[in-house]
Formats: sequence, C-alpha cells, structure tokens
Amino acid sequence: MKLLRLAPENTKFPFMRFRRVSYPFSAFLSLVAVALFIFKGMNFGIDFAGGTVIELRAKSGYAEVGALRALGEGLHLGDIEVQAFGNKADATLRFGLQAGGDVAQQAAVEQVRGAVGADYDLRRVEVVGPRVSNELVQSGTLGVVISIIAVLSYLWFRFEWQFAVGAVIATMHDLLLTVGFFSLTQLEFNTTSIAAILTIVGYSLNETVVVLDRIREMMRKYKKMATAQMIDLSINAVLPRTIMTATTVFLALLSLVIFGGQVIRSFSLAMIWGIFVATYSSVFICSPMLIYLGLRNEDADRAAQKAAEPEPAPPPPSPPPPGRTKATAEADASSAPAPVSAKPPSGNPPPGKPPQGKGAGGKKTAAARAKPKPA
Repeated sequence: MKLLRLAPENTKFPFMRFRRVSYPFSAFLSLVAVALFIFKGMNFGIDFAGGTVIELRAKSGYAEVGALRALGEGLHLGDIEVQAFGNKADATLRFGLQAGGDVAQQAAVEQVRGAVGADYDLRRVEVVGPRVSNELVQSGTLGVVISIIAVLSYLWFRFEWQFAVGAVIATMHDLLLTVGFFSLTQLEFNTTSIAAILTIVGYSLNETVVVLDRIREMMRKYKKMATAQMIDLSINAVLPRTIMTATTVFLALLSLVIFGGQVIRSFSLAMIWGIFVATYSSVFICSPMLIYLGLRNEDADRAAQKAAEPEPAPPPPSPPPPGRTKATAEADASSAPAPVSAKPPSGNPPPGKPPQGKGAGGKKTAAARAKPKPA
C-alpha cells in the first residue's frame, strides 16, 4: 500500500539563499505589527476590559445557548458571550462596559432581565472591574515570559548557545506577528486568546527543536560540508514531516472555525495564523540565525576559505642594473667564448705540450737523435 505523501522526498531547495530576503520581510512585518498595536490597539474582551456577568438558569430545565446568544446580540450591548456551565439548565451571559458609567451598566442589566426573564431566572449578577482585568493581563504576560525563559534555559543546555538564541528570536517573532494579527482583525482578545498564544509558543518551539536537532545531527555526520549547505540539507530532510504536521493541524483547526461556534472562534483563527507563522520562522528565521551567530562547521568552512583564497602570483623578473639595457645584455651573451672541454680529443696532445721526442718546431731533440739503434 502506497503511503500518502504531501511533499516529495530528497528535495534540494536552497532555503539559505533566501535569508537576505526573509529577514527584511520579517522586520517589516514586525514593525507593522508594533504600529498596529500602538495606534489601532486590540479589541479586549470582558476579561480584560471589564463588564458584567449574569448567571442564568432555565425554567424549562434546558438552557439554549444559541437562542440566548441571538437574543443578547439583538440588545445591541456590544460583545456578548454566552456559555453553558454546570448542568444543562445553567448558562452565563457576559457583556462589556457601557458608555455612561454605572447608571448605563445597571440599565443594561435591567434590559437583559426584561428580555430573558420569562424563560430564565437571574441567579447572580457580578461586575468585573478593570482592576481584576489588569491582574489577568499581568498574569498572562508573566506566564509567557516565564515559559520563554524556561525554553531558553533548556535549549542552552541541550544544544549550543546559538541554537537557544535562534529559537527564542523565532518565538518572539511569532508572538509579535500574532499580536499584530489580533490588532489587524480586531478579534476579541480574551483568556482563550492567551491560551492560543501559549499554544502557538509550544507549536513554534516544537517545530524549531525538530529542525535544530536535525542540524546538530548533520553537523556530526557531514564534517566537511559547508554550514549553509548543511542547514539546507537538514531542512529538506524534515520538510515532509513539517508539511504533514502543519496540514493535519490546519484541518483540525478549520473544523473548529466552521463548527466550533463563536466562543472559540478567536482561538481557532489565531491558531491557524500561528501554524503558518511558526513554520515560516523555524525555516527562515531560526535556521539562518545560526549562520549570523557564528555557528560553523569547522573543517568544511576552513576548506572553503582555503579554496576561496587566490593563489600567489609568481615574482616579477629582476630589472637589469642601471646603465645596462636589455640589448646590451643580449649582445654580451652572444659574444661570450664557448666553454672549453676539460678532456682533449683523442690522438692530439694537450695544448702547450709538444709531441714526445719533438721540440717546439716539430724537430727531433738531441736526446732523441743520440739514442742508439738496436742491433
């Protein structure tokens, strides 16, 4: 049976070639997210902006959450949250602060009482003020910061320090873009949104650690491969797994967006955004950061640096001495006498020595003439 594959195997995409484009692009998106947060703000829900919580109990023994939500939206009190809790007859209805102070808020409670009083009993009415909401903001922010510090410490001891810094930078990038997403879409930011952000942090770190672990494995296996090429090989090795994980999670979240209702809509949409951002950052933010932070495959980089160095040029010929031109040197070389052989040719006496028995003029000497002849 042939397995389902969403990505081909043994791909060779040059991801590191795009790092000079991905970093300016991510910096631009981060600046846009910061500007949206400062100038446009976020649509804080009742948990953060304050409001009123009304606990209802159905007289019929079954609380219809959908009908209560439609009824609350028809009152035009702003954002309405209706949730079932406890048994089937109980539900809570929440709405935000009204313009006009306490008088307007009490009038809104009476308006809800008149709309649902025939079918529901109001068991509890509670006002959530901004002071409690500020405590929730501080608790949520503290939880995110502590989780990031814990992850930094783990990666620092588990991998190299470059791996830890790269993972934290990628995680902060994902958080910043998620906040910008909430500001741009004006989705209600409540406690479920905090849960979405923490889940995105976990998903992003999971994808990042998978890539970093494969990079560390390739560094031990291919010690003579260049750093950028080794990172590309590692990302291509985990690419099928990354695409399969992102696709399955996306399909699950898409079903929550369609069938989950209004209560978890902001959570589901934020998670879908976080999947794409986390996958992008693990490939194009964290991995290239290792190169900029000085992670090197020592043997390969030393060989590449040696190959890139130009060969030394041969030394130039020494110039002739002053007053002596090239033509003069060639003329002297042609007029020089030929070397004389140390051994004379056979049969001829050496120069300056007369033949035996003859003088310098070739005549016989007196000793040669006086030698007696044999009898």
